[in-house]
Amino acid sequence: MKTHQEMEHVRHSLAHLLAAAVLRIWPDTKNTIGPAVDNGFYYDFEFTAPISEKDLGKIEKKMRETLKDWKNFEAKEVTATEAREHFKNNPYKLELIDEIEKKGEKITLYTSGRFTDLCRGGHVEDAQTIDPDSFKLDRVAGAYWRGDEKNKMLTRIYGLAFETKAELDVYTAQKEEAVKRDHKKLGKELGLFVFSDLVGAGLPLWTPKGTMIRELLNDYVWEMRKAKGYEKVTIPHITKKELYETSGHWAKFSDELFKINTREGHLFAMKPMNCPHHTQIFDSTQRSYRDMPQRYAETTMVYRDEQSGELAGLSRVRAITQDDAHVFCRKSQIEEEVFAVWDIIDAFYKIFGFTLQVRLSTHDPAHMEKYLGTPEIWATAEAQLSALIQKRGITEFIDGKGEAAMYGPKIDFISHDSIGRVLQVATIQLDFNLPERFKLYCINEKSEKEPIVMIHCAIMGSIERFMATLIEHLAGNFPVWLSPTQVRVMPVTDDHLAYAVEVTNL
Repeated sequence: MKTHQEMEHVRHSLAHLLAAAVLRIWPDTKNTIGPAVDNGFYYDFEFTAPISEKDLGKIEKKMRETLKDWKNFEAKEVTATEAREHFKNNPYKLELIDEIEKKGEKITLYTSGRFTDLCRGGHVEDAQTIDPDSFKLDRVAGAYWRGDEKNKMLTRIYGLAFETKAELDVYTAQKEEAVKRDHKKLGKELGLFVFSDLVGAGLPLWTPKGTMIRELLNDYVWEMRKAKGYEKVTIPHITKKELYETSGHWAKFSDELFKINTREGHLFAMKPMNCPHHTQIFDSTQRSYRDMPQRYAETTMVYRDEQSGELAGLSRVRAITQDDAHVFCRKSQIEEEVFAVWDIIDAFYKIFGFTLQVRLSTHDPAHMEKYLGTPEIWATAEAQLSALIQKRGITEFIDGKGEAAMYGPKIDFISHDSIGRVLQVATIQLDFNLPERFKLYCINEKSEKEPIVMIHCAIMGSIERFMATLIEHLAGNFPVWLSPTQVRVMPVTDDHLAYAVEVTNL
């Protein structure tokens, strides 16, 4: 069985194969970029004439013909001048070459068969090890160059790829079932939510029925949190930029913020997360060790300026409702607080029949620029979470290198829905960095300032995304306690009508 990285290399190699096949059929096409993605790959092209999904069979056939002539991928490091000469008729590649040169990075070309592409690498060692029946082209979509709406619209061809044809067949069957269960379709049929062009993309509007389900779910989570000692807090939806400059979000997250200029010339932002606001509630008064831990819970919206092409029903929206909570505690209290959250997560997902796996999501040491804090702080936090996972009795867990949040490692809970799709559901994050940046502490038994830690925890995470998951998992057949219409009284004759009204009004 191939590892995740090996499958990444297979899928990336197939993206090259797709580009090679397209250029053999339509030589005047300009190929741009083509990465591996979950379950497959894609490549973006500028065609001289439109293509459609009717053309996918022809491209697939050419891919399999081309694959017969491919062996290994030969890498060649070139100068920027040489690269520009090779791609002199492709403005997209020239733009990428300029960027690579500006960063001072090496420029490499990879060749297999008669096809050469600008690429950093990550391919199979021998293209003949790819099963020609283990991939298929999936669909055609539009995509802006570099994901920017100001740029030219390109044609994106998606492909599916697995280690074997059997795995591909299973996924294809799941995909067909997923179409029937699509939350966008069922949500409309059940009257749960709507979208409006006047309101904007990625901004769902919840009907009375949909709102009832959301509130029942949220009430259930709150009852469990309340039993664990949490208290509700409420924060505004905007903030001065200084809050995020202190937290580090302004530097790391600025492109995703909705920004507001006030009439007095101040710059504010719509909150994309709640943790910086919650630090200010904790920091509003001096805390004794006797006051610890402080457990704040709040169900509230956050806002992220997602690109239009990335929006998808309830799964990816611009206004996100989070059932958020933050625990401010001493280091000696981490275990008890993490396990308390874990208990809630286990209980909540068991109700819906989800079996949970654990992933320890850590930072990538090769890209420290993505994260806040020092390598030493990260090592401490990651070691502590790893120890807690093992103490919980989890002997096998997924290694999520590079999947950490920018301020700390996470325990992510992974599950599968009723048709076998992998889902990330709840998360517990351990954070030493925000308390340090905001200088949060309590006064300990020796009357000294003792630095504290934060635990970020969301049970549903995004309620919108969880609703999408739940609708598709249940195929819209909610349990009675969640059903907007739980009972209907139906008289079979006029003789029963008066009594039916009486029963209905009980």
